[in-house]
Amino acid sequence: MSKKPHENNKDQGSELELVGRHQVIGAQPAKEFKRSTLAAGAVLWRGSLEDVDSIEVAVIHRPHYDDWSLAKGKVDPGESLPTTAAREIKEETGYDVRLGKLLGKVNYPVLDRMKVVYYWTGEVLGGEFTPNHEVDEIRWLPLSEARSLLSYDVDRSVLDKAEKRFRLPATSRILYVRHAHAHKRASWAGNDNKRPLDRKGRRQAELLVPMLLPFRPSAVYSAVPDRCQSTVAPLAEALGVDVAVDELYGDDGWITNMAKSQQAFEDIIAKGGISVVCGQGLIIPDMIALLSAKGRLPLVDTSAKKASVWVLSFNHGDLTGADYLESPLPVK
Repeated sequence: MSKKPHENNKDQGSELELVGRHQVIGAQPAKEFKRSTLAAGAVLWRGSLEDVDSIEVAVIHRPHYDDWSLAKGKVDPGESLPTTAAREIKEETGYDVRLGKLLGKVNYPVLDRMKVVYYWTGEVLGGEFTPNHEVDEIRWLPLSEARSLLSYDVDRSVLDKAEKRFRLPATSRILYVRHAHAHKRASWAGNDNKRPLDRKGRRQAELLVPMLLPFRPSAVYSAVPDRCQSTVAPLAEALGVDVAVDELYGDDGWITNMAKSQQAFEDIIAKGGISVVCGQGLIIPDMIALLSAKGRLPLVDTSAKKASVWVLSFNHGDLTGADYLESPLPVK
C-alpha cells in the first residue's frame, strides 16, 4: 500500500499553471478541487532589473523537511491570496516586500488534499532575517545558482517564470479597480453620481486594503461617482494619500471624450511606479481592450466584476502583463 504524499513529495503528481502573462484568481479558488489547501508565496528578489545578472533571489531552508525552496505559506481565515503572500513572507523571512507580477500557480497532492500555491515576484524593500522554526537559513543567490540549490523541479519552474518577467520588467503598474457593490440604480431617485455603496460594497472596500497594500501603491485616482471614491477611500487613508478625482477616469468621461480619457490613463502609466485607478463597468473593459490592442499582450476577456482588480503591468507604456483578481473577499 503506497504512502500518501507529503510536502516534500511535491514533484510527484504536480501540475503547473505558469503559462502566459495573463493570470486569473477567481472569487472562490478553493472550490477548484474537492479538498484543497490554498497557499501563496513569492520569488523574493533584490538587485536592479536593468541588469538581470545583478539580481539575486532568496532560497530558504526548512529544517522540518531539510529542503531548499521558495517562500510561501498557507492562507489564514479572512485573507485574500496577496495578503497571505506578504504575511507569510514577513513571518518566515522577516522581509517586507512589494508584490509584482503573478506568475501563476502550482498544484500537488499532500496527504488527502490538493495543495494549490499561487506565486508572485516579490521585491525585498527592507527587513531582516532571523532564523526560526520554519526557516533556519536563507541564501541569496544569482538565478542560475538558486536554480541548482532548489530541491524541487516545481520551484525551478516557478523561478524560470520569474526570470522571464525580470527580463521584461514593469516600469509602471496600475491596479485598476471597479467600484464596489452599490445600491441599485432603479431604487435610487437622486443624482446617480451620489448613489452610495451598500453594505456588501463597504465590506469590499475595506477588504481591498489588505489585498492591495502588498503591491505598495503610492497614488490613488478615482472617477467622480461617490461609489468610486468610497471604494478607494479606505485604501487612500491607509496609504496617507489623497484621492485624485477626475471625470475622465469614469464612464461619463469615456463616453463624452474617449481620446482624453485614454490620454489621462496613459499619463498615469507614464508617471511610473504603482498607482490605483477606480473606474466603472463601461470604461474598464474598453480601456483594457484598447491597451491590449496597442501593447504586447492580446486579451480576449477584459470584463470586470464589481470590486475586482486588474493588475496591469507596463513596460515603457506597453501592456506586458495582466492579472485579474476577481474579488477582495476572503478565499477561506
